[in-house]
Amino acid sequence: MTFIKKPELSAEARKARGAAALQKAQATRGYLLPYHRMLCAHDPDLMEAYDAYYRELTLIERSFTYFEREVVWLVLLAAAREAYGDIHMPRAEESGLTPAQIHDCMAIAGVAEAFPAMDFSTSWSRWVSVAEVEARYAQMVDVARGDLPEIISEIALVTAHAARKCRAGMRFHLKRAFALGASAAKVAEGVSYVILPCGGPVLVDACNVWDEAAREGLCPAPWHVE
Repeated sequence: MTFIKKPELSAEARKARGAAALQKAQATRGYLLPYHRMLCAHDPDLMEAYDAYYRELTLIERSFTYFEREVVWLVLLAAAREAYGDIHMPRAEESGLTPAQIHDCMAIAGVAEAFPAMDFSTSWSRWVSVAEVEARYAQMVDVARGDLPEIISEIALVTAHAARKCRAGMRFHLKRAFALGASAAKVAEGVSYVILPCGGPVLVDACNVWDEAAREGLCPAPWHVE
């Protein structure tokens, strides 16, 4: 069934449930956004379900350390041009990122922007070498990441390219991340974050790119293959 009926709430019950859901959201996050208020006013059930989903997605420990989680979030939010991403700045500080490392995250997101132009240039194959372009891009990444750990920087770049729907960039960094020893669980956690700033369709595309890369032998698969 694709249209499920649910019991109607009285106006008083909806107001009480909404107030409770709003209070819980404030306590969980430490802030409220306009859509939290809207959902609590009109659909507290949905807000409660979303609040539980948000906690599982990015508040409760999964495979990342707190530090790793915030590195990936900062790079992703900059890549996605998410203005409300500043809510992660205090979390980044709390997780142990230094001011220099926060700037390293911004530099990583910036370097990701260079990849599409560099990748395009390889169409001029008579003059531009794929190996040379990839080597120069890799050098840029190494400079940009500063003293951030290499593996989490690569995972962050997978998510940045996912956000920008850059398939070649994702493939490049999936291969590098796994070659360095990244786990599929950590890559999956990073990729899953894309759904919040970029939406479900972008996450679908990202999972498809990873699956295709795995089928071509570039990296482990995103799920168990029978």
